Amino acid sequence: MSRARSHLRAALFLAAVSPCGATTRTAARRELSARPAPLKPGMEYQDAVRTLNTLQTNANYLEQVKRQQDDPQTKLEAMKLYLARSGLQVEDLDRLNIIHITGTKGKGSTCAFTERILRSYGLKTGFFSSPHLVQVRERIRINGQPISPELFTKHFWRLYHRLEETKDSKSCVSMPAYFRFLTLMAFHVFLQEKVDLAVVEVGIGGAYDCTNIIRKPVVCGVSSLGIDHTSLLGDTVEEIAWQKGGIFKHGVPAFTVPQLDGPLAVLKERAEQVSCPLYLCPPLEALEEGGPPLTLGLEGEHQRSNAALALQLARCWLQQKDHQGIRELEASRPSLLQRLQRLPLAPVFQPTSHMRLALRDTEWLGRSQVLRRGHLTWYLDGAHTSSSMQACVRWFRQALLLGERRGSGPEVRVLLFNSTGDRDPEALLKLLQPCQFDYAAFCPNLTEVSSTDNADDGTEARVGRCAQWTKALALKLNCLALLLTSFVIADQQNFTVTLDQVLLRCLEHQQHWNHLDEKQASPGLWSTPSPEPGGPASLRLAPCPTHTRSTGSLVFSCISHALQWITQGRDPVFQPPSPPQGLLAHPVAGSGASILREAAAIHVLVTGSLHLVGGVLKLLEPSLSQ
Repeated sequence: MSRARSHLRAALFLAAVSPCGATTRTAARRELSARPAPLKPGMEYQDAVRTLNTLQTNANYLEQVKRQQDDPQTKLEAMKLYLARSGLQVEDLDRLNIIHITGTKGKGSTCAFTERILRSYGLKTGFFSSPHLVQVRERIRINGQPISPELFTKHFWRLYHRLEETKDSKSCVSMPAYFRFLTLMAFHVFLQEKVDLAVVEVGIGGAYDCTNIIRKPVVCGVSSLGIDHTSLLGDTVEEIAWQKGGIFKHGVPAFTVPQLDGPLAVLKERAEQVSCPLYLCPPLEALEEGGPPLTLGLEGEHQRSNAALALQLARCWLQQKDHQGIRELEASRPSLLQRLQRLPLAPVFQPTSHMRLALRDTEWLGRSQVLRRGHLTWYLDGAHTSSSMQACVRWFRQALLLGERRGSGPEVRVLLFNSTGDRDPEALLKLLQPCQFDYAAFCPNLTEVSSTDNADDGTEARVGRCAQWTKALALKLNCLALLLTSFVIADQQNFTVTLDQVLLRCLEHQQHWNHLDEKQASPGLWSTPSPEPGGPASLRLAPCPTHTRSTGSLVFSCISHALQWITQGRDPVFQPPSPPQGLLAHPVAGSGASILREAAAIHVLVTGSLHLVGGVLKLLEPSLSQ
């Protein structure tokens, strides 16, 4: 990989001194975006998002912070000070009647189920979640819908200017970081819009997450636990459980799903320390007894656990608020599950008609989502931990088994993958091997390479600016020519990672995949074409697999280029202009294009990162950007 890194760094240097002036423009744009917002009325939504994006943490600074062992409690106290500077006190948040939800996998889906259930009772709901897929407005919802650009703009500038006016002259930091700012903004929106309740998803962990300034929620929930964000939360599930249990509050009921013995014992201990009544959710099957099966709007067997937790959270909230219309069965006798887990079992009750319809109508994009478009079927799931990837693989394989064959021709399976942060991509890719993909495509979470400005995508899957490469440079880079045909720079406005980091990571993903393919090749429908004499053996710099029945793998510079190759113009909605020059120059890309054009059906699994899924949705569903 060191050779790939040296080639890439050389390429970056050449771009810096080329006539295009790529890095010069980057520096200029960053300097411009960091300027204070103009203090005048009528500020546009795009200006608000651009200013918000400047609050992202610089990649180098982020690494420095990770190395420093600062007291996390001070960060929580700082969040309270930001709240006070914004004009609120922690006591004001009590009026939001909050449902606070954490977990490793399924917490977002649990939030979506819970919000939909309570909205079905005619309640006005607020919903704060992260990350967003296409537009940052998705993070703050009223009655299930992202707040409007106008409402976002109004509340953003009001909070921004308030924090500017109240900054301490002795402090050089006047603004909270990106996620903290949005958390503060969500509280202000929900209070000013007078919601009946707010469903608040924890960002990372729980104990020291900035949402944990909430002092008196109505009820708390913990979804399935696993390994994730180890650099911040710890290396074991028990350490992570300690962080998640930090949201428990004195006298506030909490619910969790069945967990491994170790982390469950930690949750139980954390609950006892603060006198929090903690209950174990019975399986969804127990709530279906005596009635028809429950239909879920989110696919996958793993969603049943999330739905069971959501039902308990919604029932508890309605009960705590003395809402009418709840019919509850007698509490179940202690079951084998309860004796093993050593926790009181939550009530078994008959879901109401409101609950049934709400579970059926729940939508949560990018999670076990299927889009059927002519000959193409897209399977979108933002799984990014080992446990969630296992669930994703089970869902994908089951969907293929239950799907109808389209015609008598061959069917092709394609993987589109990326992974970010401190996750283990090799472990995730290993779990995907049984799916028997014919092609594996890798790309960064950059939506497309374009010369147009668009600031509305605040984290990773973003539109960028193109720095054209000269023909001589492309020839010199050889295998990296296709990967680096274009550059995404300032409009992306994601400073938490550097450009060379995301590009190198894609090459590493391809190396991991091909290494796994060499060790345990799954027979595919198509053989990888033999490389042309004297031509590049692969889009990566590592040697090609020696066997001829391996998965063809490719790296693309952005999501749009990957989709152009996968769809071959056959998606009725995604119809970009002519593909970039050199897209089919590689033998795998060229021969694969003809196979994809002739296939009776193409099944595409997009996974590994919610930001990648968001970028794909942005291109496949343009209405989400409106």
